[in-house]
Amino acid sequence: MKSPVPLLNTITHYILKRKGKQMRPMFVFLSANLCGEVNESTYRAASLIELLHTATLVHDDVVDDSNLRRGFFSINALWKNKISVLVGDFLLSRGLLLALDQQEYELLKIVSNAVREMSEGELLQIEKARKLDIEENIYFEIIRKKTASLIASCCACGASSVKVSEPRIQQMWQFGEYVGTAFQIKDDLFDYELNNNTGKPKGTDIRDQKMTLPLIYLLNHSDYFEKRWIINTVKNHHQDVEKVTQLVKKVADRGGIEYAHEKMIEYRQKALEVLLTFPDNTFRKSLKDLVIFTTERTS
Repeated sequence: MKSPVPLLNTITHYILKRKGKQMRPMFVFLSANLCGEVNESTYRAASLIELLHTATLVHDDVVDDSNLRRGFFSINALWKNKISVLVGDFLLSRGLLLALDQQEYELLKIVSNAVREMSEGELLQIEKARKLDIEENIYFEIIRKKTASLIASCCACGASSVKVSEPRIQQMWQFGEYVGTAFQIKDDLFDYELNNNTGKPKGTDIRDQKMTLPLIYLLNHSDYFEKRWIINTVKNHHQDVEKVTQLVKKVADRGGIEYAHEKMIEYRQKALEVLLTFPDNTFRKSLKDLVIFTTERTS
């Protein structure tokens, strides 16, 4: 990661000091162990995934105009958007060069596909947010592309790194896609939890005018006049704490949160069923535990 540009080294150091749980590389290593034995290719796959993920986070903070990341100032908050975009590009290029230099073309193919899916998912969400006309099937398409495709690529890269058959790699991709979908639904549910300090729901997604599954469920089970009120609140009053709280309460009272939780469990179960097609060993159990963690985590 070293560069002859001092500014880049300073920012890279800042990023590395504030790295997250590194859950995605864990999926790479556990998937590799499930299918074979970890080797140098597996380490490259995990590095490639983490570089890509970090690059997307840096770019996401620019797109979302976010000043915080993991409880610390984001790169764009400290060094502004232009530098943030360039740093994200640098991280992405380091990952791609890592794969190319070692002739890891299969890994590159899997990850490049995930990058394409993530970009399409983000743009689809922005397009739909303008009209607030997201149906449930579109919501699932967005999260499949935006979130699930990266976790799917972790699992597929892990399997590919130990040179298993293409059907097995596809199985691991499908497993990761199910896990990623459940993971994102869990994230969406956090938005409806009460803040311990204020007693108010976070409501961040509503303030950002994002249509997530609990809210989509409410819209699908509302009459014409109630739909108009919901859309008007999201479109014109999304910064009004009282109105957002009122909307969140309505989502809870009408079963939106319960429905989203059931869907999350449904996708988690699909992921666990894929795991059962693999031999029972320590790594299968660890992957199962990791899947459970993604849907029962508290942050």
